[in-house]
This record gives sequence, structure tokens and C-alpha cells, in this order.
Amino acid sequence: MGFKASIVIPCFNEGLNLPLLIKRCQEIHKKNNILEFIFVNNGSTDNSKELLKNMSYNCIKVVNLQNNQGYGGGIIQGLKFAKNEIVGWTHADLQTDPEDLIRGIKCFEKNKDKLIFVKGRRHGRSLFENILTMGMSVFETLLFRKVMIDINAQPTLFNRDLLKLINNFPNDFTIDLYVFYIALRKKYIFKRFKVNFLNRKYGVSSWNRGILSALKQILNFIKQSLILYKKAKRNDY
Repeated sequence: MGFKASIVIPCFNEGLNLPLLIKRCQEIHKKNNILEFIFVNNGSTDNSKELLKNMSYNCIKVVNLQNNQGYGGGIIQGLKFAKNEIVGWTHADLQTDPEDLIRGIKCFEKNKDKLIFVKGRRHGRSLFENILTMGMSVFETLLFRKVMIDINAQPTLFNRDLLKLINNFPNDFTIDLYVFYIALRKKYIFKRFKVNFLNRKYGVSSWNRGILSALKQILNFIKQSLILYKKAKRNDY
């Protein structure tokens, strides 16, 4: 059976997580070889580049970026190497298990010949994280007048045809919002499934480091949401 889906995994200073992540991807491939993984070393300053340098697994491609291009920028570069009918991404921090991707693929198998957009729905997060997510979900729903819940949940999977409808990807975490919204506008069928959200084994979150970092992220989301809203009004997205 050939690959059906190309999954981008952007990595920035994930050297401690990479050995386990690579092992999990290999295990998943052995059980069900429909996924190819595209690891993007996004300008890491730790040993991530060395760990990915001589990868010889047929289920893993490696894209090496000399300079960090942002979370969204890393995904964009990885998508350039995605050749399969289903594309998407997930995080490298192992807070969601890569095996969740298999359950996501099953949504496509159950909805053949339909354009669908698949996302996880996170369970097991802290009260603080849930409050932030709910607040942003309410804001986005009211702003765009479309139901938008847990926008940043992982994994994200969709028919590759959606890529043809997107002109300008953002290079930060608002890429999830951007693609989510365009899929809504283009009347993709949304499918959600439960994923258990785990604690990070290594490293620290790029945003969840206290009230100030969370506030900064929220303000950025609001700013980018308003920019996207203006583009949508002009049909310029």
C-alpha cells in the first residue's frame, strides 16, 4: 500500500523529543504504511539538525532550514514536499500522539469523494488552557460569524486541493486559524475527533509560560484575526 497522507512536523529545538518521536513514527509506519512524515528542522540551534541529518527511513523526509521561519513558515516549507492526496501537520512536542493521525485518516476513508477537513479536539488540558481556548473560540466565532472551536488543536488534515485556494499563508501560529477559516468559507466538511493532550516530556512551550506570554499570544491572535477578517471582506485570502 502506498502513502496516502503527507504529514509535516515542524521542529525547532526539539532535540530531546526527536528520538522518541522518530521511534513512534517508525512504529506507526510498520503497523500501517499510509503515512509519510516530513520533518522540518526549522533553524534549530540545538542538536536537531544532527539527529535528522542522515535519516534513512523510507517513511520520513527531512527538510533543513538554516534560519527559523516561524511555526507557519516551517509548515509551508514542508508542504512543498507533500505529494499525497491528504496533507496536514502536527506538533513535534508529543503532547498529542502521532498515532492520532491514523484515526484522522479514517475520517477520509469514511467520507470518500468528499472534501473534508479533519482536526483533533483536545482533552486533558489544564483549566487555564481551556479558559484561554474557549475565550478565543468565542471571539473568533463572533467575529467571523462561523463556529470556530479549538482552532489550534492537532493534528490538522485536509484534502490537498485546499492548498490551491490559499494565497498567503501566515508564518506564525495563526496558520491554523487561517486554514481553518478558509476551509469553512469553501464549505469543506469538518470532522473532529478526541485526542488526549499530554504533558510535554521535554522542552517548554513557546507561549504557555505564564500570564504575560499567554497575553502576548492572545493579542497576536486578535491582531491576525482582524487582518484575516478584512481580507475576507475583500475576498482577498
